Amino acid sequence: MSRMACLLDMHPFLSEASVAPPRREEQDAYAISAEFYDILQGEQDGARVRQLYSRDVGNARLAVLDVGAGTGRVTLMCLVESQVPVHAVEPARSMRSPLMTRLASLPSDLRTRVTVHPHTLDEAGLHKVADVAICHNTIACLHPASRRALWPAIAGALVPGGVLLIQLPPACLPHHETTHDLPTQRVGQHEYGGRMVASADVNRIRTRFEYWVRGEGGVLREHTETFWMWPTARTEVIGELEKSGFAPLPERADPAVLAVRLTRRCPAPRSPEHARLLRLGLATALPPAPR
Repeated sequence: MSRMACLLDMHPFLSEASVAPPRREEQDAYAISAEFYDILQGEQDGARVRQLYSRDVGNARLAVLDVGAGTGRVTLMCLVESQVPVHAVEPARSMRSPLMTRLASLPSDLRTRVTVHPHTLDEAGLHKVADVAICHNTIACLHPASRRALWPAIAGALVPGGVLLIQLPPACLPHHETTHDLPTQRVGQHEYGGRMVASADVNRIRTRFEYWVRGEGGVLREHTETFWMWPTARTEVIGELEKSGFAPLPERADPAVLAVRLTRRCPAPRSPEHARLLRLGLATALPPAPR
């Protein structure tokens, strides 16, 4: 898949402008895209996650952790390809709604193996629960401070020797504005479509999604939503992960995925308050030593 296609899947990140910003659920960054994601991109993404992660998921012996589960494409694949419990972490209500609808349609033997955590990972209280973790369509749209704060939280949720699979962010800024049309889909008498426009903005990538719904008489609705991505080199991501006890595994066939293994014990998990301050850049990476 081309880099442009990879850009289409990323989760949004809302910049935190105050010391105590509204919770992500209140901001609801996905309010528009949640309606259109599955119909315009879900089928393609479902095939992609099977290709990228199914082998590792099939080797899981304890549990699988899906960080940023979204509408549930990775979660569903994990249930089908493994026999172990699955932890789906998704703090956004608008994305959890289609996730829960998807899970509700499953047979009970599959549904009873998945737990949905409606919090960020550092708030979910998951410690040594899984031996495989996946970050798909998540990392690129995390502010660098939030991204660095995520690695020790994942390390705390994995057992020693656990494997983490990451869909990497773009390595650099685009040289010029690029437009990519999303595949048009028909639902009854209506046609759904859209496009994504990516452009550089200082050190970030602005990604504007434009959605539309058409009927026989023309356009019925139009919506626009803008997200941000922070380009990061593969070597920089590896360097951050090494500080949390991860070591890189041999490169995968698809260079968009980085695989690492937890090889050493990481520092004790931070409190939710310390993690929040870290995301805002108001705390150091390690919690204060106990007195």
